[in-house]
Amino acid sequence: MEKSHSARKRTAFIIGLGLIGGSIARAIRMAHENAAIIGYDVRSGVRQRALSLGVIDRCADSVESVAREADFIVLAAPVGAVIETIERLAAVELKKDVLITDTGSAKRLITTRARAVLGDRYVFIGGHPMAGSHKSGVAASRADLFENAFYFLTPDRHAGPEDIERLKEWLKGTRARFLTIDAEIHDRIVGVLSHFPHLIAAALVHELKDFPDHGLNISRFAAGGFRDITRIASSDPLLWQDIVYHNRDVLIDCFSSWGERMERIQELLREGDVEGIKRFFLEAKMFRDQFPVKQKGTIPSANDLYLDIPDRPGEIARVTAAIAEGNVSLTNIQVIEWREDVWGVLRLSFPSAEARDRADALLKKKGYATYVND
Repeated sequence: MEKSHSARKRTAFIIGLGLIGGSIARAIRMAHENAAIIGYDVRSGVRQRALSLGVIDRCADSVESVAREADFIVLAAPVGAVIETIERLAAVELKKDVLITDTGSAKRLITTRARAVLGDRYVFIGGHPMAGSHKSGVAASRADLFENAFYFLTPDRHAGPEDIERLKEWLKGTRARFLTIDAEIHDRIVGVLSHFPHLIAAALVHELKDFPDHGLNISRFAAGGFRDITRIASSDPLLWQDIVYHNRDVLIDCFSSWGERMERIQELLREGDVEGIKRFFLEAKMFRDQFPVKQKGTIPSANDLYLDIPDRPGEIARVTAAIAEGNVSLTNIQVIEWREDVWGVLRLSFPSAEARDRADALLKKKGYATYVND
């Protein structure tokens, strides 16, 4: 009798060994101890790094050399590279029951191309984990990266319920919250929640860059709200060029509605409509205040803690010492405002919300006034 999927030795092939691919590999290992995990990345140094870190069991020299022995294939690469790899897989004789998925953030083009070139020969289910980190690369990967995050699955009509369950079984170590959704709806959702905000953030930075600074070097003042709003503009330019290009029709629609909204705000300002202006901010506040707290979303949280700190010698050292005493990892520290005889604001960044909350408790015990800005 043939062994069941859960009993026999199975092979997972991860193509793309960055933060996402590495984290999925780690999650698979956590949930499937006897699964063989093979990895491929176009950069040989990354392949060797993943192997040395124990993220994968073996390196592949090419996609084609290993794909035929895989039971599960994950395409963890930018959208354009995913589409190219799907076409390469179509030229290989894969296992009949192989399950193929991806992690790209624009699903329509990927799922459409997968169906066109793979046909009914193999099961492909699009996927998009809605989590990330400010760190990149396989060295930053971790099994719990997707824990409690939404993980979109975009199967087409050829993937049955049993195939979706097979995919969830492979990915159960992520501890993500799986949500099956139509690919077009997915692209519209992430367009407005993630892709469009990245464009707006970059545009705001350009606005500041091109603003006459009157010899004041005004970028040095951009340490408060402007920095928070534009944080995501520091994301990888090549990655975001790929993302917005492959979801450009959705973004064009977003710009159309955005333009109408901006025209309405301009009208309120021209007319001096005080009540209308207040209503604009009030409605935004009421809707924003309903957002879930401490839930992973399309844009990674900064996990920042703010601290009011007096201008005294050694004060920052005392703060960091308190955090170190609690064995909490600190990833960044910034003085937002520091003037003589004025209390400053210290921004402390942590690798996770859990680390931030532990530091918060430690500092409160030391008498510091702390707050978060979720």
